Amino acid sequence: MITLRLSIMMFLQFFIWGGWFVTLGTYLANTLSASGGQVGMAFSTQSWGAIIAPFIIGLIADRYFNAERILGVLHLLGAALMYMLYQAQDFSQFYPFVLGYMIAYMPTLALVNSVSFGQMQDPSKEFGKIRVWGTIGWIVAGLVISYVFSWDSSSGIADGMLRNTFMLCAIASLALGLFSFTLPATPPKGAGEKTGVKDVLGIDALAMLKDRNFLVFFLSSVLICIPLAFYYQNANPFLTEIGVENATGKMTLGQVSEVLFMLLLPVFLNRFGIKLTLLIGMAAWVLRYVLFAYGNADEGIALLIIGIALHGICYDFFFVSGQIYTDAKASPKIKSAAQGLITLATYGVGMLIGFWVAGQITDAYALDTGHSWADIWMFPAGFAAVVLVLFLLLFKGEKVSTDAG
Repeated sequence: MITLRLSIMMFLQFFIWGGWFVTLGTYLANTLSASGGQVGMAFSTQSWGAIIAPFIIGLIADRYFNAERILGVLHLLGAALMYMLYQAQDFSQFYPFVLGYMIAYMPTLALVNSVSFGQMQDPSKEFGKIRVWGTIGWIVAGLVISYVFSWDSSSGIADGMLRNTFMLCAIASLALGLFSFTLPATPPKGAGEKTGVKDVLGIDALAMLKDRNFLVFFLSSVLICIPLAFYYQNANPFLTEIGVENATGKMTLGQVSEVLFMLLLPVFLNRFGIKLTLLIGMAAWVLRYVLFAYGNADEGIALLIIGIALHGICYDFFFVSGQIYTDAKASPKIKSAAQGLITLATYGVGMLIGFWVAGQITDAYALDTGHSWADIWMFPAGFAAVVLVLFLLLFKGEKVSTDAG
């Protein structure tokens, strides 16, 4: 029964995120007539949320409140903010609410994990079965938007139907907020302990940067977030604009591949080692954007589908294997701090820079200036290629324990 409740929690958690974030760029550009820079600002709220989240978790949730209760409060607040996003009529109204929403939402990613781990005897064996329902939730959200309601169809976008994604997610957030108060009690583990900003930001883990290989990996992780931001920000508007029907539904292939390649990741790590696995992940980013540059909605649709399906390699082989590598390199006392540092550097600083760059490039290569989407996609392809070459030259081979669990 507890497994079912945790699975529902995880399903709704990622259904909410996938239900509005994928189509955000399309909505802003078409319904609110936002510029590329404004779209970048909206997406960067994810990064601000990621930067602020450790303070909410480390300084508040871990010390004073049950995880399931603060999860419920944040999702109820999120439901109200989602409704305000539904009501917003222009970008100036929209931005404050999306910023507030992401500051409320990003801490819940850690909270659902805390609630799950708190009920498990062997997380290494049990957590995957729970977490996969989050991916399923993201997939279902995309399929519902495309194939049930057709909000992302050309006629749906023209009629402003994408606005309904915010109402859908407001309802789901309200449901999860109320449901959270029925979850098993997960009391704060850090009650009575002194926790400061140094602990929250993972400052102790900075000593790991003295290791040449980890420093190269760390900087590569920050830099690869720049091309990553292009996918989050531009993929759905691109597919929609060139005439790919049910673009949001088709993009769920990325999450399907994420599940499949997660199963293959331990095989690659054990057989080929961490360096080659990370290189494969970066190479997949280069290939994905080249495919996007040359694909189209007609005879080139297969190139686009392959580019979407590469998401599993792009994400799992670099970011997930990078988390495993970080855990292997960190001493037992700073493992949590090390993961916090790499998350802050990538989803916080790296993605913040990435969304800004993506917005500037999109504006500079605007289609009404004589450029094409191919010009836009070749920038992240080239940037990822440079990061790949630098990593190849600077990262020295090493043997580390990369137990993928």
